[in-house]
Amino acid sequence: MRVNRILLSSALIVVALVVQVSVLARLHLPGAVPDLLLLTVLGLAMVYGHVGGALIGFGAGLLADLAPPADHAAGRYALVLCVIGYLAGLIKPDNGRLKSATGPMVVVVVAAIGTTLMYAGVGALVGDTAARHVGLGSLLFTAALYDLLLAPFVVPGIMALARRAENDPLADSNSQTKKADISTGWLSGGTGLRIGGQRGGLKGGLKVKAVRARTARAGRIKGVKRL
Repeated sequence: MRVNRILLSSALIVVALVVQVSVLARLHLPGAVPDLLLLTVLGLAMVYGHVGGALIGFGAGLLADLAPPADHAAGRYALVLCVIGYLAGLIKPDNGRLKSATGPMVVVVVAAIGTTLMYAGVGALVGDTAARHVGLGSLLFTAALYDLLLAPFVVPGIMALARRAENDPLADSNSQTKKADISTGWLSGGTGLRIGGQRGGLKGGLKVKAVRARTARAGRIKGVKRL
């Protein structure tokens, strides 16, 4: 990943995690908690692709696993977001722009449901049965509903920032300047060699003409003297 991607992704993930832990988690909404971190990973993955989405998802999930007040095994949410980021990055268009809002909304709903199911499944493997006591059905419904309501205010802005960082005008101008300098150097080098060859040829031709003129003059002078 490039430096601008790493810096932007890190900043957005930290902000999303702080807002989720300090604000959204304290709203005490029924069922699940709005997952701002998931929406941030989805927005970045739909611009950077599946590889970038997997890396960003893993880093974001690991940070959430280690941030207080986390009460689950470290790496559990990192695995979930890594898979979700990879799958979300597979729908990335060639130009990084989506034609309609229907696709991202479908991705948000599927990702919210898939994240809840995967998180509960991994928890069941490690002995965490909290999802059973809360009610998996209500968690799935509320997670999809909250994330769908929050997505129009988060995902488009995340994607716009990612596209702007991806199309850095300073980087493009620097690369174009370097290409121009290289091409100018090749052209100037070739031109210099040709001009040098032409100068050498001109000098040689002038010297031959001067010798011939001197010889002709000497012959004329000798002929005049003999007469």
